Amino acid sequence: MLKLKNFTKIYPNGKVGANNINLEITSGDIFAFIGHNGAGKTTTIKSIVGINDITKGDIEIDGISIKKNPIECKKLIAYVPDNPDIYTSLTGLQYINLVADIFKVGKEERETITKKYAIALELDKELNNPISTYSHGMRQKLVIISAFVHSPKLLVLDEPFVGLDPKASFVVKEAMKNFVENGGAIFFSTHVLEVAEKLCNKVAIIKNGKIISSGTMDEIKKDSTLEDVFLESENA
Repeated sequence: MLKLKNFTKIYPNGKVGANNINLEITSGDIFAFIGHNGAGKTTTIKSIVGINDITKGDIEIDGISIKKNPIECKKLIAYVPDNPDIYTSLTGLQYINLVADIFKVGKEERETITKKYAIALELDKELNNPISTYSHGMRQKLVIISAFVHSPKLLVLDEPFVGLDPKASFVVKEAMKNFVENGGAIFFSTHVLEVAEKLCNKVAIIKNGKIISSGTMDEIKKDSTLEDVFLESENA
């Protein structure tokens, strides 16, 4: 579903954001991408979704190169950024419909999906209000609903639980599980290692732009915890 092949990102000032990364995420995977602030997580994620260009190597979505066919790749992806900066002059429902229009989602399908997730996330009564009146957590819920509205094959999530209350976090985790059970794949970064350990079947640790460890969750943590493994890698 998602393949990073010798992916390297070097910024114009010479800073190496990602260095020769090779990863593969397949259907059914919830893949955790963890590292300290500035390790290269967001750099990598922005390249996966076509925001950053790629200096060397390639990234493929369902066998399609993001470098060669970015539009075709983006049709298959839903991206939830770490900061939900969205059009505050729109209402929540207008924003969802904008996303649905971009992805050419039919009226009945978008209404069904919107209702399902809006009710689950307790945002249904707020959808006709301007986004400018929303709290950070409400905006995060709206972006998550919009991510599901076009039934993507790959969810790319950058710190998706930031700003969510405990009930909403539970709903999102259950939605993530259902998504991969139905053939989707999820690649997401998080600092909440306990959540990653319980939710994900695979994990990669990035440090200074390089992957220092990757594999199944059981392979990486062995008889330890993911937090212990991560802290050991940081001190290495």
